[in-house]
Amino acid sequence: MSVVISDEILEASQLTPGEFRQEIALHFFQTGRLTLGYASQLAELPLNTFRQLLKKRNIPLYVYDVEDFELDLKNLQSLGRL
Repeated sequence: MSVVISDEILEASQLTPGEFRQEIALHFFQTGRLTLGYASQLAELPLNTFRQLLKKRNIPLYVYDVEDFELDLKNLQSLGRL
């Protein structure tokens, strides 16, 4: 599938086509819509370069939330490690 962004929208964004792709990829990764691998493909960047872009933007590679923590606690308790 191809998506066409009009020159008018691209010009209004004041971004190059590559920067536009990167912004979309960053957004989709940050919101959990794309994995790291797919986001780097969308941005047309090597994986390590995309990781560096995430670091530059202070976007974490992994999100560890309360639900993850609670699940880890439950699993450790069931294993007898807590």
